[in-house]
Amino acid sequence: MTLTTFTRRTALGFGLAALAAPGLLRAAPATKLRVGWQKGGLLGLVKGAGAFEKTFADQGVSVSWSEFTSGPPLLEALSAGALDFGYTGNVPPIFAHAARGNLVFVGASEGSREGHAILVPRDSAIQSLADLKGQKVAFKRGSSAHYATIKLLQTAGLTLDDIQPQDLSPPDAIAAFDAGAIGAWAIWDPYFAMAEARPNTRVLQTTAIVEPDYGFFSANKDYAKDNPLLVRRVVETIRQVGEQGQADLPATIKTFAKETGLSEAVLERALTRKGADLGKQGFVEDRHVTYEQGVADEFYKLGIIPRQLDIASVVWTPQTSS
Repeated sequence: MTLTTFTRRTALGFGLAALAAPGLLRAAPATKLRVGWQKGGLLGLVKGAGAFEKTFADQGVSVSWSEFTSGPPLLEALSAGALDFGYTGNVPPIFAHAARGNLVFVGASEGSREGHAILVPRDSAIQSLADLKGQKVAFKRGSSAHYATIKLLQTAGLTLDDIQPQDLSPPDAIAAFDAGAIGAWAIWDPYFAMAEARPNTRVLQTTAIVEPDYGFFSANKDYAKDNPLLVRRVVETIRQVGEQGQADLPATIKTFAKETGLSEAVLERALTRKGADLGKQGFVEDRHVTYEQGVADEFYKLGIIPRQLDIASVVWTPQTSS
């Protein structure tokens, strides 16, 4: 098993290299599974448990893991053929498909509605979402925090035009937050849980007041087409690991902590939020498509993505890919 850590820049470089060398565009059928993961999300537990390696040992499929700090560069690598499978929040796939990326939705998950929040310094004069008007608000463009910011601003009658958006990855955002260079920061778990535990941080508002929290598993389109049974087993394995993990959270938290380097206290905070359930994983259902179509329509209406999407047309299912 190999592990690589990717930033947006290295993901783009890897993707361009893959495009320049056709032999790297796609793993040989049923011999490799290259997975992109982030510290948050069930794939960290899957990795820590060696679940994919065990599932595919009888098929001679090698598994490699590449870590990303956010979803957008992960999907760039996946679309370019540098990865086969990965997990992100709701928004990165929208941007990837708007750019006509070579990927498909293969699975979905449901998390806590409280798993995203806008944070401010503890002594900040910002006391409500309405107070964000004119403020520098950081979030990673194309991430789930981007959409969370839009929806939370709407509850206060504001839009992105009313703030000064700052496109910052989690590591850069926390540095800017500590330096007082931004007024607020929109972020997802486990980074939210990490920041929430710090004495200089106050939660302005979580996303509990807006919409459900769906995340998505994506696969390279060619890989999914060539390996339908393997992809089916990948999604089924994730669901099994999630159900088992939810049934024994203390052990799960220890495994997560060992694999991610995050503290058990931070992981416990993230995994025990209201509505959190690692077992809510599986294939894409109609409700997921309807939700994601709504997200895509919102970004198109706001002029953030260049074209309207048809989410149902880029959903892979085991029934249509057997």
